[in-house]
Amino acid sequence: MIDQLYRKAVLTVSGQKQIESLVRSRGWSVAQRFVAGESAQTAIAAVGELAADGILSNLDLLGEFVASPEKANEFAGQVLHLLDAARAEGIKPYVSVKLSSIGQGQTVDGQDLGLTNARRSIGKAKEYGGFVCLDMEDHPRVDQTLEQFRVLVGEFGAQHVGTVLQSYLYRAEADRASLDDLRPNLRIVKGAYLEPESVAMPVKADVDANYRKLVYAHLKAGNYVNVATHDETIIADVQHFVLAHGISKDAFEFQMLYGIRRDLQKELAAQGYRVRAYIPYGRDWYAYFSRRIAERPANVMFVLRGMLKG
Repeated sequence: MIDQLYRKAVLTVSGQKQIESLVRSRGWSVAQRFVAGESAQTAIAAVGELAADGILSNLDLLGEFVASPEKANEFAGQVLHLLDAARAEGIKPYVSVKLSSIGQGQTVDGQDLGLTNARRSIGKAKEYGGFVCLDMEDHPRVDQTLEQFRVLVGEFGAQHVGTVLQSYLYRAEADRASLDDLRPNLRIVKGAYLEPESVAMPVKADVDANYRKLVYAHLKAGNYVNVATHDETIIADVQHFVLAHGISKDAFEFQMLYGIRRDLQKELAAQGYRVRAYIPYGRDWYAYFSRRIAERPANVMFVLRGMLKG
């Protein structure tokens, strides 16, 4: 409960315009710990650095809740540019996309613009042998995202498009089971949005228990799982689970965030596990940065020290 109250306090404060203005003006040097620059070129350079340590990458152009079709199409164009830029560097592109950033919920020519733009991105990723993960956002968007994910898997195949489930949502277990017929590639996270207790578990121990339940069920169903956590206890439990059940290391991967626990990422890769780092970049970094700060009290002190030096 204390963790929930801390996160709620940080996300509430970060939503105030004065705080956002202050952090944007003085906090970029600190944000670079978590964000790989503002351009596709800086993000792709980070891919190369991680590859030298045997770590794969998941590129994410930051931005969400885009309000107009014009802005959504512009954002989608930047995602297509990212795919082309990765391909030009000999990288098989693996990217994450928030459907709200490319027009989800906006209707153009009788079609949901987010779905239309997702088709463009996934089509290009498939052409390049790559992959697109549809990020999950706040709870009001879950139903539409899962519906669109089902459509896109049918059109492009589960080897080219995946999505995310958040273990703090009560509905996550049922959602996972409902997707089994797709044999989906799922990224399991705990959840970082500020959600009401009517839909999200307020107690960390419950969120962690549900996280394990989701990962284990998806592995036992024979589906590919992205175990996205820095929690060493959960990582160890997953290692023991796959060993006990004879599950191959090719059936899952560990995913972590850029700038966090690089030592652990390298250690797992050296042990023969597939490890992928989530690499966010772009000018719209504030919302993502705020959620990282909300995850751990120590992150607040890190930010304050950095801003005072600035």
